[in-house]
Amino acid sequence: MCPIPNVERDGFKIFIAESLRAQNIEYMFGIVGIPITEIAIAAQAVGIKYIGMRNEQAACYAASAVGYLTGRPGVCLVVSGPGFLHALGGMANANLNCWPLLVIGGSSDRNQETMGAFQEFPQAVRTSIYGRPGSCYIDIPGDFVNLQVDKSSVKYVECCLPPPLSMAEQSTISEAVSVVAQAEQPLLIVGKGAAYSRAENNVRKLVDLCGLPFLPTPMGKGVVPDNHPNCVAAARSTALQHADVIILLGARLNWILHFGLPPRFRQDVKVIQIDICAEELGNNVRPAASLLGDINTVTKQLLEEFSKRRWKYPSSSQWWKKLREKIMSNEEKSKGLELQKSLPMNYYTVFRHIRDLIPRDCILVSEGANTMDIGRTALPNYQPRQRLDAGTFGTMGVGLGFAIAAAMVAKDRTPEKRVICIEGDSAFGFSGMELETICRYNLPILIIVVNNNGIYTGLDTDAWKEMLKSGDPATCAPPVSLLPNAHYERIMSAFGGKGYFVTRPEELQDALKASVADGHTPALINVLIDPRSERKKQEFPWLTRSNM
Repeated sequence: MCPIPNVERDGFKIFIAESLRAQNIEYMFGIVGIPITEIAIAAQAVGIKYIGMRNEQAACYAASAVGYLTGRPGVCLVVSGPGFLHALGGMANANLNCWPLLVIGGSSDRNQETMGAFQEFPQAVRTSIYGRPGSCYIDIPGDFVNLQVDKSSVKYVECCLPPPLSMAEQSTISEAVSVVAQAEQPLLIVGKGAAYSRAENNVRKLVDLCGLPFLPTPMGKGVVPDNHPNCVAAARSTALQHADVIILLGARLNWILHFGLPPRFRQDVKVIQIDICAEELGNNVRPAASLLGDINTVTKQLLEEFSKRRWKYPSSSQWWKKLREKIMSNEEKSKGLELQKSLPMNYYTVFRHIRDLIPRDCILVSEGANTMDIGRTALPNYQPRQRLDAGTFGTMGVGLGFAIAAAMVAKDRTPEKRVICIEGDSAFGFSGMELETICRYNLPILIIVVNNNGIYTGLDTDAWKEMLKSGDPATCAPPVSLLPNAHYERIMSAFGGKGYFVTRPEELQDALKASVADGHTPALINVLIDPRSERKKQEFPWLTRSNM
């Protein structure tokens, strides 16, 4: 076909990139290949930042974290087949966490497979952020990427509007306030839905106005600062087990909250559910009041209703006395573990030094079994959306992808803010090669690997050598064991970052001080701890079967 004279033409890849930019997309993560390499180049040309990762799964985790941190979806760019399949873990994690995400995949040319409808970008972005946020997938046939298009025929759609803010029915607001006002042992549970909806100002006002004890879920930490006098995180089990009225603010009664069922909760507990998703209301427990709407908007409605009634829960109640006694008891137990001087160190000793030396306003990324669980209580958060972890899906391997996303967003918005990624050695292994990505983009992330030589527990060097005398490790090594004393810090050094191998408290202090002071160089501190170290005994373990 002869070219049409005097008509400006360009590849479809340019219009893909320009359509994304028109929707205020800022970040794209992925691994290039045929046919999507040109899309990444075009995205950079229009001002979208492209971060090339080492695994599609980590790229997808990073893109989803951008959605949570900014409210606009990040993009994960993958090739078809195995590239797309590797991204499925990140898509599932985004859906379960309710984070907006856009996955763009290249596929074979249209004449090589059955044709399907093409979903336009504005529709995909809207779908990812409206209602309950989640992931969207767009498939682009390979021959579309370099297709020549008449520029004058392209119609651009304006950036989609922010999600509409829905309010709860006023009658349900009044009903909920009446239930709370009659409570003898109330509890407010703050979920990551409150963080995502930017509800921190109204939630803090609600806590102060009503004098309610509150419990943050792991990623709800910081919506109200952890050092607020009404925070009862240190008495979590007691608060959940004995509360007679619970306000569930953007949290779900899933495994993280033991499904809202006995023995973790009272049989007669009254639950007030506030959620943007109608399908979530009444899940597992019949609510005393269901408030469907945007968390920030509904919290404002509750504030207005409580202001009219001038109700405040008395700080001198027996309930507060019981909670404070439990807080003091649990904090004393943790303090005793923190101050132990035996070597190798335990988790609590390590976290005490980390807590004392990292910046107060840093973004904390955490994953691993005991590492994440203990860090959840040992490391406080004072601001919202500054803690990222395994989340609702309990996903391992998210840490470095989340850290890269957080560092990219912080670089553009709050360059003085540090990103600290604290991982168990098993969790680190899922995406350890992303250290190269961190060094390639010179992201000043501090990674702390709490190394116990295993999954949950491991073996020390002597026990490992003794075990090898029994034969092939495949037949005699405990399935939870990893290679003892692995030098993960050398991987960071190999890529140009700074690596530290730590076995003693003073070495940990020195490494932390040096890493925090150097705000420009990626660093990894490999902290060797006692392979038998575990968290203190829990009355109701966080990760257990519901009937235990």
